[in-house]
Amino acid sequence: MRRTPMPEHRSARTNPDRRQILAAGAAAAISVLWVMTRSGLAGISTRANDTIGIGVIGMGIRGRRLMYQMMDRDDIRIVGVSEVAGPRLLAAMQAVEAKDGEPCAGYLDYEDLLARNDIDAVVIATQDSNHARPAIMAARRGIDVYCEKPLTLTIAEGRAICDAVAHGQAVFQTGSQQRSEYGGRFRTACEHIRNGRIGKLKRVEIGVGDPPTPCDLPDEETPAGYDWNRWLGASPERKFNSELCPEGVHGHYPRWRQFGEYGNGYFADMGAHHYDIAQWAMDTDHTGPVRIIPPALVNGEMPKRGLVLEYDNGVQISHGGRSGCTFTGTDGMIYVDRGALEASDESILKDPAGNSDLKLPDTGGHMKNWIDCIRNRTRPICHEEVGHRTASVNQLAVIGYEVGQPLVWDPRKEVFTGDHAAAGNAKLERPSRGEWGIPAS
Repeated sequence: MRRTPMPEHRSARTNPDRRQILAAGAAAAISVLWVMTRSGLAGISTRANDTIGIGVIGMGIRGRRLMYQMMDRDDIRIVGVSEVAGPRLLAAMQAVEAKDGEPCAGYLDYEDLLARNDIDAVVIATQDSNHARPAIMAARRGIDVYCEKPLTLTIAEGRAICDAVAHGQAVFQTGSQQRSEYGGRFRTACEHIRNGRIGKLKRVEIGVGDPPTPCDLPDEETPAGYDWNRWLGASPERKFNSELCPEGVHGHYPRWRQFGEYGNGYFADMGAHHYDIAQWAMDTDHTGPVRIIPPALVNGEMPKRGLVLEYDNGVQISHGGRSGCTFTGTDGMIYVDRGALEASDESILKDPAGNSDLKLPDTGGHMKNWIDCIRNRTRPICHEEVGHRTASVNQLAVIGYEVGQPLVWDPRKEVFTGDHAAAGNAKLERPSRGEWGIPAS
């Protein structure tokens, strides 16, 4: 289904066997490793023209789950996977081959995956700090992208992704799947709110985790077959730690999301879902808050809850309260989480919507929505601007906690203004290590 030819591979590659994947311990060796299956050259496709060729970058617990979702579809072929940990790379290759009966190429370097001629689309499921670079590279080339949430670590990265998608005309989906799944609870809640069932919306409480902390994990020896330099990517230099990058094929979510070098804390981990629903309920997918108000210090320290985001419509979103989203209006309340949809009065949820009421799209599933949009060349429900604006809401809150002073935000220009603007604007982007930052256009 490839629409345009892809560039040639950057250099000739060796053809190691699978044991070499696990044995390659030196970063210098694995940085140039192109893993190929025994059947021959990757990039030669035997699939039907209407089959979508997909690559997957990042084979941790989330990447594997997304890969298995796609493997259940007859109209998709996983043609390559990329992972910096040799055991996870090998396991992913074997899983695809066992399902399809055809070999799957594996790469320690995602740039080699993106350089294939048969890649129509790519799924990115690395840690947050490594989302932007492959997403931008893919989108600029016209490769369609499904990128896990939160979309980026910084606001500058998010805007660069939006620009890349516009340049390459890629179909981009952000993995904030609450809009598409969980029995339609979140969609129903947002419909009721936007249709005025609780009157004029006044405030929202979002119950998610703490803002990020600096990483203080001890140094460990890098296991053989792990490209730790590539795992770090744009993040600051440090030694390996298995709580950041677990050894082997694991079934848990690693701790990197707690630390500001790699993510925006457990705050943004679920905030990328629940603040996304707040944005949807308020119809603010193309804008954001105008004021960031941190909580007052307690015994000289910044609390981990209590920050308020204020929008120009007067709605205030506060960090705290019950897990999930609580919407309060002049005429009632709606609470929604993955397993619950409640209201202050049963009639708010029971009354059938009138013919004139706004209806939000029922996509039938988040991955399905992306694949459908790839075929019809339309924008998915969580396209790049939606993902960027939701990520920026989370990033603005984290900046507010870090600066510790009220901030004024211009969501159109995406800059801070007024008092303390310099402190806020200094956090819109980050220094990047070596070659790993936003790629030059």
